[in-house]
Amino acid sequence: MRRSVPVAAVAAITSAGLLLAGCSGGKGSSEGSGEANAATKGIVNASDAKGGTVTYAISDAPESFDPGNTYYAFIYNFSRLYARPLTTFKPGPGAKGNELTPDLAESMGKPSDGGKTWTYKLRKGVKYDDGSTVTSQDVKYAVERSNFARDTLSLGPNYFQQFLKDNDGGYKGPYKDKSKAGLKSIETPDDQTIVFHLKKPFAEFDYLVSAPQTAPVPQAKDKGADYTKSVLSTGSYKFESYQEGKKLTLVRNPQWSAKTDPLRKQLPDKIVLNLKVAQSTIDKDLQSGNTLVDLAGRGVDGQTQAQLLTDPKEKGNTDNTLGQRLVYTAINTKVKPFDNIECRKAVEYAIDKKAVQTSLGGPIRGELASTVLPTDIDGYQKYDLYPQKYDGDKLDLTEAKKHWAKCGAGKTTTTILARNDRQDEVDAATSVIDSLKKIGVNAKIQSYPTSKYFSDYAGVPKFNKKNNVGLIMMQWGSDFPTGYGYLQQILNGKAISQSGNTNLSELDDPEINKLLDTAIADTDKAAREKAYAEIDKKTMEQAALVPLTYFKVLMYRSPKATNLVSTSAFSGQYDYLNIGVKK
Repeated sequence: MRRSVPVAAVAAITSAGLLLAGCSGGKGSSEGSGEANAATKGIVNASDAKGGTVTYAISDAPESFDPGNTYYAFIYNFSRLYARPLTTFKPGPGAKGNELTPDLAESMGKPSDGGKTWTYKLRKGVKYDDGSTVTSQDVKYAVERSNFARDTLSLGPNYFQQFLKDNDGGYKGPYKDKSKAGLKSIETPDDQTIVFHLKKPFAEFDYLVSAPQTAPVPQAKDKGADYTKSVLSTGSYKFESYQEGKKLTLVRNPQWSAKTDPLRKQLPDKIVLNLKVAQSTIDKDLQSGNTLVDLAGRGVDGQTQAQLLTDPKEKGNTDNTLGQRLVYTAINTKVKPFDNIECRKAVEYAIDKKAVQTSLGGPIRGELASTVLPTDIDGYQKYDLYPQKYDGDKLDLTEAKKHWAKCGAGKTTTTILARNDRQDEVDAATSVIDSLKKIGVNAKIQSYPTSKYFSDYAGVPKFNKKNNVGLIMMQWGSDFPTGYGYLQQILNGKAISQSGNTNLSELDDPEINKLLDTAIADTDKAAREKAYAEIDKKTMEQAALVPLTYFKVLMYRSPKATNLVSTSAFSGQYDYLNIGVKK
């Protein structure tokens, strides 16, 4: 049953949102506590105090805690507590959080051969929580298992599979490699050195190795899909216990050393993550201090939002920020009648974006969108190929009906997918359904949990074809803060996989593929950004997706938490590396 924000609440949200946007803050502390948007400007409640328990909560369960088998920004963020990639992002507010820094590696990569070869040296003395030493061979194995064993670990991106020289396509991954030699394209001349050999130049490779897929995994301790239950730690915390679907508990890793890790501080004694907690309960627990962080970082629910923004004191504990994300409806280009571009163009004009925006919580949760690239990604250019006209609050459907007539589909039925633990997404899908009825499209909603959305449903082309899935609700954030890091996995035909797929439109346009490939090889940053803008427009010309809103998050900042900073690098979430408990 649809849950929508009451009209009065929407009005309160909208007017309060305007107040929040211009709020200069209350008296607060010198660290910014009690000031709206303080964590978007600096680190709130900065402290090196040790001890206590930091409690996180999430409304579902993550798809996996395996750093090599995940694709959600909040797990990329959280996994760094126990898994160190070659590079990562410095904790910093807003765009300052996009700054890369070495993590497991002692320095940034050394490119050679025109950018087709990248060499990294690992920090000396890094150990796993069992006392064994981390080696470059473990990093190589981690990349092999996460990118070439897709039948076992299908949930992460496949950049390395696309760009590494992969033994002419003959390598089947470590679980099937009888020779045990692994990829020739990744060399480990000694225990501290790892060398990646690419098919072609990759100008942003330092960003690529910031993915948790480069966090080392010793082959002898790998358990395939079950590795998620007891990941061997290289970070400041290790697994103490994991109750699937209920709770994960991390404790200090005794083998971690600040001498080999300038980023982490190992402040709390324990970190607890409670799973499958109702969002309304999470919101209340954040306010009471029983929970310090909402792991998903998607913000409070509609009812809580209205309460916060009409209470000056509580409003001072909120952060409202862009996070390099877009809310959109993917149009499946392989499912009838949307394999016809005229049908897709009709959908572009027919979906009432203002109504969707309202269902999501109003302008404070995102401005109306018309492009694939969000406004806070380099390469964004403002344009609108499918402008919407309104007569008061009523959307003009003239263009939508014109293109639907050209499409010739008449009255048709289709299925739209959404995540059932994201009520705002279900509400947005319901709004899309209401819009499309007016041009003769009868869409029915099927909803599934976040933990299985891409592995079993939305990201499985065979499922979508069998179930007549023409439309899919999606919210996408940048893999890394560049146009390529945003566009590649949702637009390149080479990124389409049979499970865990995020190119939900199943778009495989040769021109777009080529532009992506040539852009990433260009060492000229300005030229790359120009190419990203061109890719954006060509995608919209194909009407492969309907941009709905440039997502903004409204998060409640627990006054009991220290070192809270909202970072663009992780979709506007708080940086999870050094959150502690206020004494």
